Amino acid sequence: MEVEPVEPQSLKKLSFKSLKRALDLFSPIHGHLATPDAESKKIRTSHKVSVEYGGIKSTANQPPPRQVSSATQDPGSSNTLALPGPGDSKDSQKGGPQNALVVGPTIPSTTPNDTGFQNKSTAVVSASGSSERNLSTSALMERMPSKWPRPVWHAPWKNYRVISGHLGWVRSVAVDPSNTWFCTGSADRTIKIWDLASGVLKLTLTGHIEQVRGLAVSNRHTYMFSAGDDKQVKCWDLEQNKVIRSYHGHLSGVYCLALHPTIDVLLTGGRDSVCRVWDIRSKMQIHALSGHDNTVCSVFTRPTDPQVVTGSHDTTIKMWDLRYGKTMSTLTNHKKSVRAMAQHPKEQAFASASADNIKKFTLPKGEFCHNMLSQQKTIINAMAVNEEGVMVTGGLMPPQS
Repeated sequence: MEVEPVEPQSLKKLSFKSLKRALDLFSPIHGHLATPDAESKKIRTSHKVSVEYGGIKSTANQPPPRQVSSATQDPGSSNTLALPGPGDSKDSQKGGPQNALVVGPTIPSTTPNDTGFQNKSTAVVSASGSSERNLSTSALMERMPSKWPRPVWHAPWKNYRVISGHLGWVRSVAVDPSNTWFCTGSADRTIKIWDLASGVLKLTLTGHIEQVRGLAVSNRHTYMFSAGDDKQVKCWDLEQNKVIRSYHGHLSGVYCLALHPTIDVLLTGGRDSVCRVWDIRSKMQIHALSGHDNTVCSVFTRPTDPQVVTGSHDTTIKMWDLRYGKTMSTLTNHKKSVRAMAQHPKEQAFASASADNIKKFTLPKGEFCHNMLSQQKTIINAMAVNEEGVMVTGGLMPPQS
């Protein structure tokens, strides 16, 4: 009798065959959900209810706990849940109440901002019962007071007036220190001066050959300064309504400028990654603050200390010593381009805006304070802070994908 040869099979093929036989044998309806078992579901539900709500069920019929007067409270005690100790197990064996309510003492609030309100707190009531009850970690922790100061309510702002007249984007705005007029610079290469009370156009100045990106009004002289993409920085005499000085030195467009509050010094920054310090009277360049790797788009100076702060598209903020033209420190907290900065009028602090967040720093050392809350994904290009501490930002919302 001739025996047929057995075909050699690999281990993988044999494993698959064995797996298929097992599935066919023990799971003929493989891939289908099992029929729900009502008895099993009832057991699971009752166990879950007893574990999570056992304390509430057992204490529902008991009288409310007696409140502890504030005069008898121990000031050193904390507002934590009372857990069952060794004595509770002995009482339960003797037939005593297994779910006795324990009232924890309260502590007064220590938040410094709670002025004008009576310190109130609620007693914590806990149920000491069976050992299988799970107590959450959040219930055992004391509630920490918030470190954020309570914001002061301000009346909502309303749109007062819309002023139109430019033929291009409005790139810069500056207000006269006397609060009677303001000026705007636009991409239509003109500077317009408006009456602040009525919004009536008073004057239009021409002279730039590219868009005007920066404006500043002096509080010491009747001068207005402008800068634009044409690399020019101009000084306008508002009594004669004409340019009396020009400051040459930038190798590319000028994006920002600022005046020193107490001395006749002008600061400008632009696409050449340099912040230049000018003497207003002699048109001489005092310093060229070089150190950024990209466009310098925001700058301000302090009235008391010889310090200049610049923000750049290279994501850094640099603090300069105005006396020597040297870098004092570099802040690298931002991860994206720093497009705007605003100094607080009263506090020794300033805020910087980027596409990632708005951050607050102290002056003069530049120590990081905190990030601003509820910051949306907005590319902020301008910001300002008033004396009440209210900050206003303007920017561009990216398109939603």
